[in-house]
Amino acid sequence: MSRHRISFISSLQQTGLIEITTIEDNRYIDVEQLQQLEKYIRFYYELDINLEGIETIKHLLQRVNVMQKEITALRNLLRLYENDVH
Repeated sequence: MSRHRISFISSLQQTGLIEITTIEDNRYIDVEQLQQLEKYIRFYYELDINLEGIETIKHLLQRVNVMQKEITALRNLLRLYENDVH
């Protein structure tokens, strides 16, 4: 892996976007974070989005996910009331 990518991954860790575990001088990224890491790499290298932009995108995507869950819950509640009326 190039020094530039290692530096980028370290920057992601410093900003709190990913967590890196160090065991016996070896650094590891949890398997569950690999998908996020790949997404951040694409944002940075392919779309030329800086770290601040990546942080903003992450925050906005989290908000969208919360809102989607709320919409699903409200739809389910609405269906429940609609079934009670009929």
